[in-house]
Amino acid sequence: MEQPQNDAGVSFSSQPEKLEPDSHNLENSVDDELSADEVNDSPIEEVRLTVSIKDNPTLPCLTFRTWFLGIMACATLAFLNQFFGFRQNSLSLTSVSAQIAVLPLGKFMAAVLPKKAVRLPGTKWSFSLNPGPFNLKEHVLITIFANAGSSGVYAIDIITIIMAFYHRHIHPLAAMLLTLTTQLLGYGWAGIFRKFLVDSPYMWWPANLVQVSLFRALHEEEVRPKRGLTRLQFFLVVLISSFAYYVVPNYLFPSITALSFVCWIWKDSVTAQIIGSGRSGLGIGSFALDWATVASFNGSPLAYPGFAIINVTVGFFLTLYVLIPITYWTNTFEAKRFPIISSHIFDANGHKYNVGLVLNETNFEFNQQGYDDYSKVHLSIFFAFTYGLSFATLAATVSHVTLFYGRIIWQQTKTAFRDKFDDVHTRLMKKNYEAVPQWWFYLLMLIMTGLAVVACEGFGGQLQLPYWGVILAIGLVLFFLLPIGVLTATTNQQPGLNVISELIIGYMYPGRPLANVVFKTYSYVNLVQAINFL
Repeated sequence: MEQPQNDAGVSFSSQPEKLEPDSHNLENSVDDELSADEVNDSPIEEVRLTVSIKDNPTLPCLTFRTWFLGIMACATLAFLNQFFGFRQNSLSLTSVSAQIAVLPLGKFMAAVLPKKAVRLPGTKWSFSLNPGPFNLKEHVLITIFANAGSSGVYAIDIITIIMAFYHRHIHPLAAMLLTLTTQLLGYGWAGIFRKFLVDSPYMWWPANLVQVSLFRALHEEEVRPKRGLTRLQFFLVVLISSFAYYVVPNYLFPSITALSFVCWIWKDSVTAQIIGSGRSGLGIGSFALDWATVASFNGSPLAYPGFAIINVTVGFFLTLYVLIPITYWTNTFEAKRFPIISSHIFDANGHKYNVGLVLNETNFEFNQQGYDDYSKVHLSIFFAFTYGLSFATLAATVSHVTLFYGRIIWQQTKTAFRDKFDDVHTRLMKKNYEAVPQWWFYLLMLIMTGLAVVACEGFGGQLQLPYWGVILAIGLVLFFLLPIGVLTATTNQQPGLNVISELIIGYMYPGRPLANVVFKTYSYVNLVQAINFL
């Protein structure tokens, strides 16, 4: 079956063959370029319908354009997201922004840059500023560059806590090592687990298929149907329309992000505010004309499998409209003393908790006497459920992956040692491209672990966390990365370690606030970075 070619030389099937998961033959004829052992497609239907089974390994990838635009996109997104992250209504720019913006820049560079080779002075190395048309693989690599900088640096929050809230000093080198190690440790873990979470055909990462579809729309040559639109034309219409509308709820008329008619009618009633508020209440009778609000609890329906959306929606409904109202109006744990929905902590009188009264300013440790004289910490009933369900989510993740994917993981383990896979995409990658050697990831892990210990133990112990805390955080990632990775790769749901890590280090090493947040960062962020890189 001939497949249409795009301008980058990569082909996509407009009508992919539908196969059974255990099939090893295409139902009809296959392009002659594919060898006999490569004709089977992915066992996942969504992948078969989205991802091409052909590849052109002759396309230039690591070009001057890739490095230049990739580094610029990474640095720009990192700066902007960090800058806007300090706003109360923070603005987040994802790699999709760079994915769209670099396409005309890449094509412009391909049109104007000289094609003559440039030789590095004093060496025999040379490279071309313009190896040909801007192609799909350059575009994908630039987007990966951008994604590396778009997620922000979680460790900056620790530095902000120390300087802005606790008004203390932190050594610049300690801050730099903390930032560097928390960002790069996860990359080492990603390389170690790539055989299970990348090479496996059953780990299909639903959100990535949206990106693949967008790349196809931007690069694939397509004949416009009569009275219809091509993929690229449809994408541009939606892009311009959504951008034009986004100005309305986020600049011209912010109140339409939560229209609460119950609050408008009974504006002096506290109960009405609790029931009807879309911002600090249950939101009953409230609706929104802002897509960011509508999809905030569940993400984009285009990127999530249907069963995952239904599962989350049912859980959301039961928690928000059944458990929380029952516990609040029965005054469980004196819930009525505090707001029904709040992420703040409170004292026994319902006021925001004064942390300064329970913190020793000289050694920056917990003041037990001050705590006993002041008040216990209280949470809103919503926040209490949030913490409780976080523990339940992690336990459910481990049991779910063991019961539903245990056999696949065991088979994948045996297959990994034989270096033999049943997925056409994995075989094409292994055939045409040399993988980063495994020792590179082990070396990165060792170096970053050593630097993490130096950051925590050195500089007068400013970060408070001892060396065993770093080792324990790494062990926590080792235990949870595979089950959480499997869950993310199949459902787009990604539980975090931020809550359980706070509990563990708080129990084992109590009374040290910075040790708590540093431990949480080394466990939670390392796992997030590993998942993102995978």
